[in-house]
Amino acid sequence: MGIVIGALVSFFAIFIGMAVGMFGGGGSILTTPMLVYVADFEAKPAIAASAVLVAVTSLIGLIQYARNKQVQWRTGLLFGFAGVTGALLAGQVGQRLPGNLVLVLLGVMMVVTAIAMIRGRKEMTSKHHEGLPLFRILLDGFLVGIATGLVGAGGGFLVVPALVLLGGIPMQMAVGTSLLVVMMKAIATFISYRIKFFGDEGFATVNPETSFDWGVTLLVIGFAIVGVLIGVRVARKIDPDKLRKLFGWFVLVVGSFTLIDKSDALTTIGDYATESSEHMIIVVIIGFLVALGAAVAFTITKRRKDAKQAHIPSDFE
Repeated sequence: MGIVIGALVSFFAIFIGMAVGMFGGGGSILTTPMLVYVADFEAKPAIAASAVLVAVTSLIGLIQYARNKQVQWRTGLLFGFAGVTGALLAGQVGQRLPGNLVLVLLGVMMVVTAIAMIRGRKEMTSKHHEGLPLFRILLDGFLVGIATGLVGAGGGFLVVPALVLLGGIPMQMAVGTSLLVVMMKAIATFISYRIKFFGDEGFATVNPETSFDWGVTLLVIGFAIVGVLIGVRVARKIDPDKLRKLFGWFVLVVGSFTLIDKSDALTTIGDYATESSEHMIIVVIIGFLVALGAAVAFTITKRRKDAKQAHIPSDFE
């Protein structure tokens, strides 16, 4: 890696870490395209390496929020374990797809993330629940795990509003709790991308297609940790709404570029599906997972509207 490339990777790593520290997620969705377009990783190794970075940076941010007693452990663990299940399933599907197609799906997720960030947030008064809505927490956690495990993104932009609207958690505590959830799902995504279950070689084997350069990955992690520490401090002192919108526009540009750059992957879906019955099953599963992801977005939107009608300020208005 040259000096210029190394400097760019380090800069983006700090930027990504700051977003994780400030928002409880969001920055991690840039890690994969940064590794692909700047560090010259292939798509699947980039997703595996991204999962390592997300896990580490989320842990660092989680420690900072936990020190301030801004983590609700019970709700986070319930949501996280459900998310782990979904991420393990989706990761097995993702590692069997063509790399370019995975990047197209990531691009779609980036655009959705960017729109959510650009729309901004208002100060939140969370809805009080007499009891923890266990089934809804588990269901949403599983669906979010599927949506994010497929492409290796942390999914904090989905976790935070779900924790607010389902768990009645105040905004700052929801950000801290989301870091626990994102960390758990990132670990599951890494395992699911690196280990191929039920393959031709046996029940469980290391997938050589997802091996990556640990040197570059550790460099990114080191600078991202610096960014997380900065982001947590910034989140305490200023209202991050303007920064979130600016970040959202940046994610939108990168996501749109990814979709345009890899748009030809969509024309290969038919050829891929007809190669074998296994590929056909995978394509069908992908369609099902995309539908589930749409259901998550619809559910969050509906609850946001219900909160507004009930005169409860919603986090994602």
